[in-house]
Amino acid sequence: MTRQGIFGHSMGGHGAITIALKNSGRFRSCSAFAPICHPSVAGWSRPAFEKYLGVDEATWRSYDSCALIEDGRRLPELFVDQGSADAFLADGLRPAELKNACEAAGIKLTLRMQEGYGHSYFFISTFMDDHLRWHAERRAK
Repeated sequence: MTRQGIFGHSMGGHGAITIALKNSGRFRSCSAFAPICHPSVAGWSRPAFEKYLGVDEATWRSYDSCALIEDGRRLPELFVDQGSADAFLADGLRPAELKNACEAAGIKLTLRMQEGYGHSYFFISTFMDDHLRWHAERRAK
């Protein structure tokens, strides 16, 4: 089986990261647009975790990219684009926490804060080509 790349946006971006972390060696590349980086601690995603995963916060760790990295899951590198004007940036998305987790674990993270962009189709469509090229470069290796 050839290893493929994976990418997504917001909760899909977070899902792409957690899937790549849980399946070490299966994916050659992983990128995301505005992922929810640490949902078990973000105020607006905690209720969803409680509703779908129950009240035991220890079970949430396997669905949280920062917690997975803290618990020893690894991937070779990660590419994330985040809009600096995203209304969800501070409380929900928390890219600085992903950056800290990756630095502590020795995971190469390219985190691009895109000045003036929010959480929109325009943001994704503007930078999608960069992600596709990035994945193609890793597929060629």
